Amino acid sequence: MAPQFTLYTHKGGPNGWKTAIVLEELGLEYESIYLDFQKGEQKAPEYTKFNPNGRIPTLIDHSNNDFVVWESNAILTYLVDKYDPEGKISVKGFEEKIHQLQWLFFQSSGQGPYFGQVSWFQFFHAEKIPSAIERYQKEILRVFGVLESVLSKQEWLVGGKLTIADLSFIPWNVLAVNVLLKDAPGYNGFEQDFPALHKWHNALLARESVKKVYAIKDAVSKA
Repeated sequence: MAPQFTLYTHKGGPNGWKTAIVLEELGLEYESIYLDFQKGEQKAPEYTKFNPNGRIPTLIDHSNNDFVVWESNAILTYLVDKYDPEGKISVKGFEEKIHQLQWLFFQSSGQGPYFGQVSWFQFFHAEKIPSAIERYQKEILRVFGVLESVLSKQEWLVGGKLTIADLSFIPWNVLAVNVLLKDAPGYNGFEQDFPALHKWHNALLARESVKKVYAIKDAVSKA
């Protein structure tokens, strides 16, 4: 029997992996198709017919008339609104749903782009521009500071429980902590500078869904 979902993603793309984490949290069956960016598969008509933006991820729900949704936080919202009626990883009250959405917007506008710019200027830009790297490393620290200010007062971002709001931050934070903040000016270390964020981050990494997805990521990266 074919899986319920097809997930178009990329071996290294953080936003695809956070989608996989939520699919695992909800126990949903999916097949991942890893697009080859070197071959431009994300810009090919076979893919852009689903996602005109030509980026990942894109999710197709075959049990819902092949419903297509792209943009990772729109995907997460779709999954919990349709497949998490008991609120395992989501909130259901109107005001709490707005707060959940608020954090998803912050992740997609405040975390992803700035962390992505550090990655670009560190590894992909044609020339090294130290001022650009430093500028965006400072943005990582600013975003970490926002999260620290909230998580120092409460365990989770929304509703006193783990939700997609928390899960959405995992892959970019992993990349930042392990790679992007190396030699960042004014950074003394993750646990030292952001103790509440460090505790929250480790609690997320300890979840079975996250460990499974990162095992898959390691395997496909070596393939």
